[in-house]
Amino acid sequence: MDMMRPMPLPEMKEGPATNDASAAVAISVRDLRAGYGAAPVLKGVNLEIREKTVTAIIGPSGCGKSTLIRCLNRMHEAIPGATCDGEILLGGRNALEIDPVLLRREVGMVFQRPNPFPTMTIAQNVAAGLVLNGVRDRAAIAETVEKSLRRAALWDEVKDKLDAPGVGLSGGQQQRLCIARALAVEPRVLLLDEPCSALDPIATGRIEELLIQIKDQLTVVIVTHNMQQAARVSEYTVFMLMGEMVEYGLTRKMFTQPADKRTEDYITGRFG
Repeated sequence: MDMMRPMPLPEMKEGPATNDASAAVAISVRDLRAGYGAAPVLKGVNLEIREKTVTAIIGPSGCGKSTLIRCLNRMHEAIPGATCDGEILLGGRNALEIDPVLLRREVGMVFQRPNPFPTMTIAQNVAAGLVLNGVRDRAAIAETVEKSLRRAALWDEVKDKLDAPGVGLSGGQQQRLCIARALAVEPRVLLLDEPCSALDPIATGRIEELLIQIKDQLTVVIVTHNMQQAARVSEYTVFMLMGEMVEYGLTRKMFTQPADKRTEDYITGRFG
């Protein structure tokens, strides 16, 4: 057998239904340039992310995937020496000119590794954003905690131990707890940076099912190195290479009839 033979394009049979390209735009990225000091990472990215869909960002390591997603809620700028220029339009406003604290109420983030607050209970973890935003009504907080845990498909597993430490949950449960924490403040957009890379296949499947369920309520953007995952959960896909957006479009079309040879080479495993 030829060990260098490229793999076939990912199967699309189980992917979500694709939305029409006329769907409303949630985030419009215009000539986005970002980097660290004089070293460029993003080189003029232009992108329109559709509302209430799942958009996957794929590409080899170091291509700018995580930098792009972190720019969307101003996390990139928190790194010393980081630079970011261009426009990220959210509801007609340039996110780069909005107070980052206010922006992150609308654009939530879930990271690669689960990061529940170690000194907080399960309930306190979910309520953390509410408390930070000044909510003091205990009944309202309890209602939101339950609602968010249900949306994150975690309620039935933790409803009898809400006062237990969040870090006592399994890895997959911790990641869903972090998703519940992000959902509690009712963001318009949820960003996920390789949220399943540290999880087993069962936990990964639950996260994927969750993303498909919640995308009817908000816009989801996920960075993933897993081609099959992108095919399963996303309606739109962005392919990044060396800081540039090579191709963007409907996932089904990109994974079966990519417009750019570099996209096909990456998806079929010829590089990356």
